[in-house]
Amino acid sequence: MNSEDKESDDEFSVFRKAMQGVKPLEHDRASPWKQRRRPLPLEPREEQAPGEEFADTQEDTPDFLEFRRPGIQHRLWSDLQRGVLEPEATLDLHGMRVRDARQALGRFLNQSLSARRRCVRIIHGKGRGSSQQPVLKQRLNQWLPQKKEVLAFCSAPRWDGGTGAVYVLLSRKWG
Repeated sequence: MNSEDKESDDEFSVFRKAMQGVKPLEHDRASPWKQRRRPLPLEPREEQAPGEEFADTQEDTPDFLEFRRPGIQHRLWSDLQRGVLEPEATLDLHGMRVRDARQALGRFLNQSLSARRRCVRIIHGKGRGSSQQPVLKQRLNQWLPQKKEVLAFCSAPRWDGGTGAVYVLLSRKWG
């Protein structure tokens, strides 16, 4: 045992004596860090080719995505934007080709609707490897409003993917 170890032990014991009887402060704020669930792989299905209902168009994509159908309550929309609604499932489309991403999105949305999930997260990436526009982000911005079960979507909060992911609010009427 060298002199540095002895000094650190002495300092620690002094600190423990000074903190004896101290109770931690309680607060009503949310924790700044949340444990996120890992994305689950999609289950293969032998039905119609999912994603075939999505049509493609050419549009410029804004940095921050947002869409909401008429009738969505302002509070619910605000909760979705702030990340208060906890995503119940996650789909990661990083590095997929458009055709594969379309099929994976169709399967994921169908499974989420049948499982009666309210909010899901889709990770599309920021598209920095693309030459002009982020391809998957642009396609998601086009595909999601085409599905009537999608009530709203917006870019995720910074701590949960930011402009590289979207939160999607699903209707529970279908499924």
